[in-house]
Amino acid sequence: MLATRLYAPTLREVPSDADVVSQQLMLRAGFMRKVANGLYSFLPLGWRSIKKIEAIVREEMDRSMAQEIMMPILQPADMWKESGRWNAYGAEMMRINDRHDVEYCLGPTHEEMITTLVKHEINSYRQLPVNLYQIQSKFRDERRPRYGLMRSREFIMKDAYSFDIDEAGADISYQSMYDAYSRIFSRCGLTFRPVEADSGAIGGSKTHEFMAIAEAGEADIVHCTSCDYAANIEIGKPGIMKQEVEPLGELQIVDTPNASTIEAVANMLQLPLEKTMKAVVLSVDGKVVLAMVRGDHEVNEVAVQHAVNGSVEPEMATPEELASVGLTAGFISPVGLEQNENFLIVVDESIMESYNVCGGANKADAHYININPKRDFNVDDIIVAPIRFITDEDSCPICGSPLEKSKGIEVGQVFKLGTKYSESLDATFLDQNGRPTPMVMGCYGIGVSRTLAAAIEQYHDENGIILPRSIAPFEVVIVPINAKDESLMNVSQAVYNELLKNGVDVLLDDRKDRAGVKFKDADLIGYPLRITVSKNTLESQEVEIRIRKTGEAINCPINEVLEKVRALLFTL
Repeated sequence: MLATRLYAPTLREVPSDADVVSQQLMLRAGFMRKVANGLYSFLPLGWRSIKKIEAIVREEMDRSMAQEIMMPILQPADMWKESGRWNAYGAEMMRINDRHDVEYCLGPTHEEMITTLVKHEINSYRQLPVNLYQIQSKFRDERRPRYGLMRSREFIMKDAYSFDIDEAGADISYQSMYDAYSRIFSRCGLTFRPVEADSGAIGGSKTHEFMAIAEAGEADIVHCTSCDYAANIEIGKPGIMKQEVEPLGELQIVDTPNASTIEAVANMLQLPLEKTMKAVVLSVDGKVVLAMVRGDHEVNEVAVQHAVNGSVEPEMATPEELASVGLTAGFISPVGLEQNENFLIVVDESIMESYNVCGGANKADAHYININPKRDFNVDDIIVAPIRFITDEDSCPICGSPLEKSKGIEVGQVFKLGTKYSESLDATFLDQNGRPTPMVMGCYGIGVSRTLAAAIEQYHDENGIILPRSIAPFEVVIVPINAKDESLMNVSQAVYNELLKNGVDVLLDDRKDRAGVKFKDADLIGYPLRITVSKNTLESQEVEIRIRKTGEAINCPINEVLEKVRALLFTL
């Protein structure tokens, strides 16, 4: 490819609405352009990288005996209603009606459609196992699209679905995909960690997220410093933090005017945060849920959802919902409250091991002191569960060693679904005894476009992108210092032709711009190797090869460029 023919409009300034490095650099480097909030067009450079990621995914999926198909993005609502997820999936589903007023959605995922497809074709155990995958756009109506490709409304995803005769076979399929994902992300050059995770709206009994470690990540993960335990903080297993036993103080109400936050109350009453209680009120499946944790902890909404067997993601309760159950925002505790069919109380385990703590008095500008939960709560009328986020003070639930926290970008997830969809959609086969048996399923997703963003978050510097060779738009760029000099262009063209003929993915920057402009663009775009052809080349018969990742410059005879480039690319 010649740079004069390449559509790659670069920007010198950082777009004002780009809030993470990957988004900023992909816009500046001409990888993509914003269409609307959460929607992007890929330009040739970005699309070349996307296609390279897709090629890696396909190779590893095919190696694992998965077979590629393509299903419609537009999905009938009837399938989702049959599985029970049409209403349960939530507001992120993009729903539309056609001219006949028939309901559809733009697929956020394809469990219903693949199960419906397979159930009409597979009827015997002899046809199993089977694993089918596709690579296509998915759609989710994000409440707040942000971070460029990391949380957009349309994104490119590889989704695969396995079907087995029993749990043992499903375990083999799950491990096969787990191993394939490890190879895929290694080949893409990511620093990643598989972690235990929550299955969310997909469901299932077992799941792992593949997290690219990056400060821009939205997810917090914890991992053990000694063993292999690692988990998304949403399902990290916190222990029970016990306080020293104290004589039980008398429950009293104290005035706390305008102190509606736990920090304000602690300061006013001169209490450490661990001697206070924090209330968070959520809405889950139409019910108001009061969640209580210690003042120095944070409520894990996913854990609350599981504690109350919720089917949809919790949302913060509205003022109207608080009023409907008689709660006063900022001054809430379980003291004197009772559950009913529309109101649930969930208390963290560590709260129940606390003594003489402070919490809301359930009326404005007042708090209780000397709350002793085992005495003052209706203990037979509350749910006690581990609903706080794990912290640095917790230890590994497996071996007891210290834990470390880091940020991660979810680039893939594997699920063991069991028979959730095959039972609801009647996807059965005849077993060896001729009995109808539901297929045991797994599903496996990779965010293709998100993988590119994650790689840029991990590999960049102040000058631009530093992509691994495997997913860089071009492996090598040749930069003649002066494209108007026929002698320099002849040498550049000869080196270009030699590399191209031998399978190197190379770009010749034949633009007549200043050398400094070309160098800046080369660094911004992140070509792994830059070959500079200068006047010195004509005299010494050497070119300079610069490694983008390290900045190292190497002088190389022209007749050895191919061999040297191959050797350097092998290390990148």
